[in-house]
Amino acid sequence: MARAKLDPAALEQALKTLDGWDLAEDGGSIQRRFTFADFSEAFAFMMRSALMAEKLNHHPDWSNVYKTVDVSLSTHDADGVTELDLKLALAMNGFVGDEPARVPLKY
Repeated sequence: MARAKLDPAALEQALKTLDGWDLAEDGGSIQRRFTFADFSEAFAFMMRSALMAEKLNHHPDWSNVYKTVDVSLSTHDADGVTELDLKLALAMNGFVGDEPARVPLKY
């Protein structure tokens, strides 16, 4: 099922509610760097995020170096950011205590 790409105004509004997330320079994804105390905490975050990604059937582009996890979210079949990306970003923020891990309302 194809997802609808968010229009620029909706995406801008959504990013105001997602602590730490920014629009990529090319405008095609949202991104955030998470930094933890050590590798174990970074890996635990990635495990929680992976389980949520499986539940949503939506998987991040990410990399991990020691205690840092860089995440980029986009919906490839929509060629941009969709509601699904916002849901995963919100859940990831909840895993680090930035906000409750909840599914946002539609923007």
